[in-house]
Amino acid sequence: MYIERMPPAKKPKAASAAKKAKPAAAKTAARTKRTIGAPSAKVSKPTVAPPEPAQTAYPELFAPLTAGESADALRTLTEDRRVATMAKVGRYRVICTEPLVVKPPHWMAGHRLARVVVYDYAADRCIDACVDLEAGIVAHLDINRSQPMLSREEEALAIAVATADEQVRGTLNLGEQPQLATHYWGKDSNDIAYTRRSAAVMFGRPGEHPTVVVVVDLLDNQVTNIVPAASW
Repeated sequence: MYIERMPPAKKPKAASAAKKAKPAAAKTAARTKRTIGAPSAKVSKPTVAPPEPAQTAYPELFAPLTAGESADALRTLTEDRRVATMAKVGRYRVICTEPLVVKPPHWMAGHRLARVVVYDYAADRCIDACVDLEAGIVAHLDINRSQPMLSREEEALAIAVATADEQVRGTLNLGEQPQLATHYWGKDSNDIAYTRRSAAVMFGRPGEHPTVVVVVDLLDNQVTNIVPAASW
């Protein structure tokens, strides 16, 4: 009896594909491992513009006013039409002139400025002005009823008036003399110093407490009150 031998059955192609897939998967895993372990690429940072340089300071703007600058500031102020009456009458006193500096972005930043404070005795008012010395103009003007502190000239005048008064000299004891002069503004409407610019001059022995306080009216340059310091 003749038996024909059958050829061996071929294995499915899926098995062959699985074999090929294993090396491919291994290669992919190896590449992934290398990618994960490798250092990350540097990311370029955006360029930041450097900050703008700060405004240059001008130390000379803070320097005390010269005699010429003070005179120019006062002349510019008195020529302003807003204080023409004060300049015409002439009964005023300059309390102070000092340098004034403003910060940017103000339009006057970097300009040489002067602050001028004047007390108008005729109108009983205070004039506070800012003068631009470079432009020769009054850049700011404030007119009010405030009472600025005494100027050095007012202090000296008050002491001279109080010392020359006969009633004051009769009140003082031996060795008592002027110790200081300060601005005085009366709180009571019945007090003459409530409406008129005045100074209080304190008398006493050197190094001791004052004993007498003399009120001087700076408008008429006369003594208006003598008070024991203990009751002041």
